[in-house]
Amino acid sequence: MPQTRMFRIGYGIIVILLIILLANQVSFIFNPLVVFVQTLFFPFLVSGVLFYLFRPVVKALQKLGIPKVIAILLIYLIFIGLFVLLGFLIGPLLKEQFNRLVENFPDMIEKARAKFENLNRQPWVAQYVNWNEIAAYVTNYLESSLSQIGTNIVNFVGVITNIIVVFVTVPFILYYMLKEGEKAPAYMLRLLPEKERQQGLKILSDMDLALSSYIKGQVLVGIFVGLIVYIGYLIIGIDYSLILALLTMFTNVIPFVGPLIGIIPALVVAFIDSPIMVVYVLIVAVVAQQLEGNLVSPYIMGKNLNIHPLTIILLLLVAGSLGGFLGLLLAVPTYAVLKVVVSHTYRLIKLRTEKDHQVTLDSE
Repeated sequence: MPQTRMFRIGYGIIVILLIILLANQVSFIFNPLVVFVQTLFFPFLVSGVLFYLFRPVVKALQKLGIPKVIAILLIYLIFIGLFVLLGFLIGPLLKEQFNRLVENFPDMIEKARAKFENLNRQPWVAQYVNWNEIAAYVTNYLESSLSQIGTNIVNFVGVITNIIVVFVTVPFILYYMLKEGEKAPAYMLRLLPEKERQQGLKILSDMDLALSSYIKGQVLVGIFVGLIVYIGYLIIGIDYSLILALLTMFTNVIPFVGPLIGIIPALVVAFIDSPIMVVYVLIVAVVAQQLEGNLVSPYIMGKNLNIHPLTIILLLLVAGSLGGFLGLLLAVPTYAVLKVVVSHTYRLIKLRTEKDHQVTLDSE
């Protein structure tokens, strides 16, 4: 049997595929494990994001002489206070806009249909695009989505239950992450041989830096873009400005694709209003992205991830097809972590190969 490196890699792939095939044949054993992972995934995901946001504040408070436990509890109080204050400031406006959006949604669909039909009558448009089919598809999709949300009570209750689980469990998970997080690398390094622990520590340090830079950068950039877009929407006077700005802020965490996703609802609302409003929305989006790309991101994000834009686009295409919105959200940080692990593993293997080769030469 050949023992070259390529054949050994092939053997490994075959073994992995066989393990996956056998695991699918006894799926009833792994189903509880899958449910367990799915249940804990979102609480740990939210806790991980908050961990990287709160950890610098905990360290800063510790430098002032405040014990870690007191610092964590103080951050909780500050965060709850800011959350309540934000609710008082934007809660009534957000509720008013949301209620108005729900009430006006059927009329908006009819107006959108009429706008598309009028646009389709234009000869310079009709010969290239059949807007009637597009309008029918979009409106039918929106109507079916709205009816499903209103009628599928089981899924709605499930979503509410998951939200409650996240709100209940995240504070406890986050507390122990902030309190015991620094001990995690030491526990993980115990699994490695002593001579490999220095390299393992380097890998964990680089992974931590990559995740920390990405999460903090994306959150800060998203907040900045949301504020700029909201100010711009207030200036141009578009309806539901706060809701549209919040959508832009949340979708902006997805590189490249996020800003495009976030502007679509605003363009739909603007199109229903008037064609000139569409132009205004595009101007606001361009100004916000120029400010973000040229002023904010270079200082906040830096080049810590060092990922080529084409690589990010390919990642998002694949991740979006496999995992939907969640895949788009996790594609870049997952790739950043895997890149760190693979690069260090490759360097370690290369060093070992060179060392073995040197030992062989010395023995000869």
